[in-house]
Amino acid sequence: MLDYDLVIIGGTPAGRYAALTATNFPARVALVEPLSNSQDLPTGGKESIDLGLRYSQTLSEAARFAQQISRQQFGARWEVANSEMPIELRFDGVQKWAEGVVANLEEIDDLGVLAARGVDIIFGSCEFVTKPHLALIVGDRKLRSRCYLLACPTMPAIPNIEGLSSVGFFTSETVGELAKLPKLPKSLAVIGADPSGVEVAQTFARLGVAVTLVVKGSHILTKEDREAAGLVQAAMEAEGVRILTATEVTQARVIDGKKWIQAGPRAIETEEIFLAAGRQHNFASLNLEAARVKFSDRGLILNEKLQTTNSRIYAIGDVAGGYSFPHIANCEAAIAVKNALFLPMYQIDYRGIPWAIFSDPQLARVGLTEAQARRRFGDDLIVGREYFKNVEKAQMSGETTGFCKIVGRRNGEILGASIVGPQAAELIHAIALAVRHGMKVEAIAELPYIWSSFSAINGQTAAVWELQRLRSNTLIQNLWENLFHWRRYWK
Repeated sequence: MLDYDLVIIGGTPAGRYAALTATNFPARVALVEPLSNSQDLPTGGKESIDLGLRYSQTLSEAARFAQQISRQQFGARWEVANSEMPIELRFDGVQKWAEGVVANLEEIDDLGVLAARGVDIIFGSCEFVTKPHLALIVGDRKLRSRCYLLACPTMPAIPNIEGLSSVGFFTSETVGELAKLPKLPKSLAVIGADPSGVEVAQTFARLGVAVTLVVKGSHILTKEDREAAGLVQAAMEAEGVRILTATEVTQARVIDGKKWIQAGPRAIETEEIFLAAGRQHNFASLNLEAARVKFSDRGLILNEKLQTTNSRIYAIGDVAGGYSFPHIANCEAAIAVKNALFLPMYQIDYRGIPWAIFSDPQLARVGLTEAQARRRFGDDLIVGREYFKNVEKAQMSGETTGFCKIVGRRNGEILGASIVGPQAAELIHAIALAVRHGMKVEAIAELPYIWSSFSAINGQTAAVWELQRLRSNTLIQNLWENLFHWRRYWK
């Protein structure tokens, strides 16, 4: 007899979300929470990547708001209206706000809520065994289930930089500890091109820290649209972030009590180091080989139903590879749980899932970039672009930096879209919905948008796209020209 319908190997908010989703059905579910969900990092305060991202984004929002209400800046000081005495930005207040918000968000993932919904919570390290039957060993317990779901945490990827471990560094998991230092560092070196590095670099630059961002690629955010990433990079540099592209950090050391990194030909002094070099997996303790589960450096090998090479074992989240966005992991959880509890008939479709990078300006995308679309579809492509400076709401708000780009085939099929600018993370959803349900560009162009709103840029961009398609059709253009000429002549 089986003990459970589904056993979830968790340690991440995605695992807890999967367990919560499973409680919607009359199934018996267990959630295995590891005692430690991270490697031993040089700095303390280990927490999940999701909580680290929450803290980072909350801190970023607070810093952005402080900058907005403090238009007149004098170094690290802001002038207050009707006051002759400038005041300093109180970082301790920003910090307390971030801590309070994160504490409230943690309540959403509280294990007590899952236990009250009937999920068996089991703490301890675990591994798969296959004899005499497939099962999961947790301590002295053997859990037999119809299916298993891997929602394990990953670890920060530590690049092979000489002396880095001895010098010490922070990661997305420990960004909260960086912000809780007794005093903000005067300088910060961010190594790596992950979105978290961009967000952290810009946030701490706004808090008065001298930030240097070092990336190997020719520009930041290499997975995103080149034009959109370039605009974000320009905005960061305008705010004082020093960005070194096509540069590799080869060494880190402490000299006379000060931290130094060797970035290409440059030796850079920095008080603290933040790593944004991606994530890596640690499957050794799970004994996946015995369960016939294959994986590579990028993650587990999955099919479109989120099954591993063992059809009874599913996987979601960071272990599946790609960006570490919680909402993508939650989308995967909804698919995997239904497949595991019933029949594996649901497939994941990443084309209609949007994501955003919370830089300023924000960068959001769904589907393919222009470069990816051109490689796949060649000349069967039309790109429509509209700028926020042509949107009335943007002019009224004084936020005119950015653009929207829609990439589609000549038949109107939307292949992808990128938005960089104010509220991009909110605006992308309308286009994502169209992609998800196979709607054409025409549908976005014809939707009446509330006046005045930032969302008008979606309709204006779609209208530009439609106009470009019309003008590129010489046959239709000639027919219409002849028609109008004939009507004028005979009238």
